[in-house]
Amino acid sequence: MQKFLRMPLLLALLSCLMMTPALSQADEATGQSAAAQPVKVNASTALPALQKRLDQLKQQVSAAKTDKKFTGLNDGAQKLAEDADKLAVALAPQLEEVQAQLDVLGPAPAAGTLTETPQVVSQRNKLNNSKTLLTTQIEQTKGIATGARNLSSQISGMRRDALKTQIALNTGSVLGGNFWSPLITPNDDDAARFDDFGSQVHDAWTQAWSEDWRAGTGIYLLLALVIGLFGRKLLDRPMNWILPRWLPHGRFRRSFLACFTTLSTTFTLGISVQLLCYIFTRLPDTSQWVNEFAEQLVELTYFSAVIAGLGIALLSNSHPSWRLPGIADPLAKTLGSFPILLASFIFLFGIIEQLNNLVGASIAATLFGNGLAALLVALNCLIAPVRVNRMRRKMRADGEQTEARSTIAGLIHLLISLTAFVILIALLIGYIPLARFVTFELLWIGLVVSSLYLLIHFWVDLCESVFSDTTHSGKILKSTLSVNDRHLSLAATLFSAIGKTALLLMAAVALLNGTFGTTTPLELLSKIVDMWGGKGLESLNIIPAHAVNAVLCLVVGWYVLRSAKRWLDNDFLPKTMMDRGMRASLVTLFTNVGYVLIIMLTLSSLGIEWNKLAWIVSALSVGIGFGLQEIVKNFISGLILLTERPVKVGDLISISGVEGDIRRINVRATEIQLSDKSTVIVPNSQLISQNVRNATMGNAQGVATIVLTFPLDIDPEQVRTLLLDAYNLHESILENPPPSVSFKELGPTGIVLSVTGYVNSPRMVGGTRSDLLYEILKMLRAAEISLSQTQTMVLEQPLAKIAAAEDEA
Repeated sequence: MQKFLRMPLLLALLSCLMMTPALSQADEATGQSAAAQPVKVNASTALPALQKRLDQLKQQVSAAKTDKKFTGLNDGAQKLAEDADKLAVALAPQLEEVQAQLDVLGPAPAAGTLTETPQVVSQRNKLNNSKTLLTTQIEQTKGIATGARNLSSQISGMRRDALKTQIALNTGSVLGGNFWSPLITPNDDDAARFDDFGSQVHDAWTQAWSEDWRAGTGIYLLLALVIGLFGRKLLDRPMNWILPRWLPHGRFRRSFLACFTTLSTTFTLGISVQLLCYIFTRLPDTSQWVNEFAEQLVELTYFSAVIAGLGIALLSNSHPSWRLPGIADPLAKTLGSFPILLASFIFLFGIIEQLNNLVGASIAATLFGNGLAALLVALNCLIAPVRVNRMRRKMRADGEQTEARSTIAGLIHLLISLTAFVILIALLIGYIPLARFVTFELLWIGLVVSSLYLLIHFWVDLCESVFSDTTHSGKILKSTLSVNDRHLSLAATLFSAIGKTALLLMAAVALLNGTFGTTTPLELLSKIVDMWGGKGLESLNIIPAHAVNAVLCLVVGWYVLRSAKRWLDNDFLPKTMMDRGMRASLVTLFTNVGYVLIIMLTLSSLGIEWNKLAWIVSALSVGIGFGLQEIVKNFISGLILLTERPVKVGDLISISGVEGDIRRINVRATEIQLSDKSTVIVPNSQLISQNVRNATMGNAQGVATIVLTFPLDIDPEQVRTLLLDAYNLHESILENPPPSVSFKELGPTGIVLSVTGYVNSPRMVGGTRSDLLYEILKMLRAAEISLSQTQTMVLEQPLAKIAAAEDEA
């Protein structure tokens, strides 16, 4: 029994003896590790500090606006990643030390075997807990480092986007070494990213020519090459045969050919690149980068192809006689290569910019691409006018005739040259974001204006062709609707005006909202407003972007209104049956309503709400009550005159002793021209509140009345017949109602006769009456009839009576 009791004790003693060298080995390993890493990092405090720094950087990034702020945050993110890597490196030896101790202790014994002492079990549990904690801390540290690097890439992308709007940022001149450093000494990260993208493209290309995809790749590649190289020429040949045979004679042929050339160039190049990209995008293993780049490449191709197509169509070197703008043939041939070069520059450096954004290239690489693109576009825009001017001088020296230059063409020429000069200056002094912004704004505005010019010509020519009385469509409309040529001309004018107005509005919207991947840089205007320091405008919600839009809305609205007024006054209304006064009233009313709408749209663009203008309405009410009531009264009276039309432009009126023709009804007053060509300004309220004689209202006739006095011994019937003959013989006197003679008075001085006749207009009364007086006097003298003379009574006194009277006095 005692033997059995001693056995466990013996076993425990043996196990203790066996564990003694193991513990000594563990102590030696621990000592060696401590000697290798004498300083241990307290990860329990360092790790939360790193996480806090990461969270703070994320919060600051969301509120960052300037390049300086982005640079500081990017440096902070990179420093955080370095600190996290250092912490992970510092924790790795501690994990190795714990693992070494666990290896010395060995695995825990299986159940049913020898048991371990509590000290060994406790030590193994502590080591396992330390291992788990260290592993978790290292993983968290690596996660923080990865998050910091991702944040740094995100900041770089945001900084690249911010460079598009921060035009006041000086990034270095294009003549400096920093600008060319991405080409001479590229960044290692950029090289790695581009190599990675290149390897993905290479893998996709290799897969495309694999056995399963080889046939389709060859077909798509062949189609892309044929369409891209020969597609436009193949479409031009049948179109050149169709145009003279199917389309009517006129200007519509040339505008249709220009539109067709633009569309054929755009779609052939676009479809060709789409087929090339489809070679890669149809593959199942194509990477996301390659797919995104293919989509962006197709969009860039269409944009560049539109520019090239517009240039080829407007220059029309293949069909000089069908050229839309009035450009001489030598000048058009001189400019023939510039649209293609410009489109090529945009396509090439658009690819570079898209690649930089796609792979997350450095700021230096982005600035290099933007600056080089702006430089080449500016040089292209400067060299083209120089060559044109040189060719003009040569043509004048040779005695050849140049094109008739208009003011608008000269203004466009000057603006393009000045803009290109501004781009070059910005690049030289180091404002690459400014140069990029101006470059792409120039391209966008040029694209919109060129498209507007082409589409307006196409639409106007189409309307004239459809509604012309010489075309097949016009003859069908005349026979179907039973209209005459005047109605067809009126319809052509109306529909062309509607189309031009719609195109102008779409162009205005495109200019306001569309910028080739850019946003309007309004930080400078915001700083100016902030320098004023007042918060009075905050209640009206006026911001610089809205202010610029309001100015553009005001300018475009004023131009559209002026063009519409000129069109109504000169083109549309004269073709109607309205009289001149009605046309003038409609034009004036249309102009007034247009000004009101423009003001309302401008205020709306400013972001001003009408409920925020209560103080203005209150001030106006006080002003109206005191000093503005006459102006308001005249304004309302002017609206009544234009709508009710008691008097209209061209009427002959008489008011307060003033008689003349109405020449213009303005908002406040009416202009009346007298017979001596002088003008009297009459407030509109007087035409409403006073008695006005309108001599021409309702097609009123004029009355030519002459009153004559004859002696008592004349024959009244003879004189009556003579007067009626004089009136009847005059061509201006109307037959109905016929002229008449009235016996007005019989007195001691003679017989008073009044002869009356009617003419078509009161304006003819004066001239007709003068002619009749000449004729009547001639006829009276021929008939030996005299007019009655005024009798004078003279009292005479004898000389004797006069002398006697003097003596008595």
